[in-house]
Amino acid sequence: MKPIQINIKHLRMLKKFSQERFAEELQWTRSIVGSYEEGRSEPPIDRLIDLSNYFNIPIDILVKNDLRLAKSTSFIDIGNKRVLFPITVNESNEDLIEIVPAKASAGYLEGYADPEYIEQLQKIKLPFLPTGTHRAFPIKGDSMLPVKDGSFIVAKFVEDLNDVKDGRTYIVLTKDDGLVYKRVYNKIKEHNTLLLSSDNKFYNPYEVAIEKVLELWEFTCCINTQEYNEEELKLSSIMNMFQELKVELKSIKELENYI
Repeated sequence: MKPIQINIKHLRMLKKFSQERFAEELQWTRSIVGSYEEGRSEPPIDRLIDLSNYFNIPIDILVKNDLRLAKSTSFIDIGNKRVLFPITVNESNEDLIEIVPAKASAGYLEGYADPEYIEQLQKIKLPFLPTGTHRAFPIKGDSMLPVKDGSFIVAKFVEDLNDVKDGRTYIVLTKDDGLVYKRVYNKIKEHNTLLLSSDNKFYNPYEVAIEKVLELWEFTCCINTQEYNEEELKLSSIMNMFQELKVELKSIKELENYI
């Protein structure tokens, strides 16, 4: 069976349409729909355009990919088109988590919207995760201490940037910087941006225009690949103490100004 005949039937079933109702929506005939789904004929380019426009899915996705991997919420907006957001399941129909390997993280910016790139990523199952689409991302550097270089952040896909919760940590994919892990603050109403801040105050916060944000993933859990040593834990505690003192001193200064 070719992907296009599989996909026509699958997309129709996602809509819960009969062949007759589906034909009416596309201004086809029921026999044409049946012919395509049964593989007795293939849709010409004008009908592929009909399908693409109706579902807002690129033609190349329709003809090259098996969309049965997709659930009803498995599509994401890319510009004014939607592309397959693969959700892989195991034999028990449980969602699996794609792991972006450290060596391949640089290529994620180019491959994040490519179903073939996503499908070839290794996958794991973490049964304790909440509902939603999750992915595991490698962490580099020391900007988010105490999260260590080489750790993995498992995060949940955020469909709407307006849902950002101030002060929570997120994996952010941007056109300019690729993948970064930061504490995020919603500045959409004020500046049409997100403010990205590092927990390591050696790094300055910066704002990113929302049109440059390609994907946003909210922290769910962290997987450390190295054990912490005692000195690192002490350093982390000291850093936290200084950060808390900074907040307290700022509050005292604001109070003095008010008085």
